[in-house]
Amino acid sequence: MIHQLRTYTIQPGAMDDWVELFETHIRPVNGRLGMHIIGTWVNHEHNEFIWLRRFSSEAEIKELEAAYFASPERQALGDRPQQLIQHMDIKCLTPDSAAALLD
Repeated sequence: MIHQLRTYTIQPGAMDDWVELFETHIRPVNGRLGMHIIGTWVNHEHNEFIWLRRFSSEAEIKELEAAYFASPERQALGDRPQQLIQHMDIKCLTPDSAAALLD
């Protein structure tokens, strides 16, 4: 099991636009493709959108992300997501032997 912690710094003044784009377009495509989003958060103080996804393996990440970027829904967005994101930080996390996540 691998979790992917994604922290996006959003362009100043664009958080509402980003959240709408995410909820209307990005989350549904992720779900349709089988990418399990555990949660999303907004850190207003640092203008960050944070989300956590769960995968069975690194191979699954590569497979599903390729399917996401090839999907007609994602292609229809063009560069709109990149216009709203100032910086992306993506970390892959594996639980230690004592870790337990409730989701």
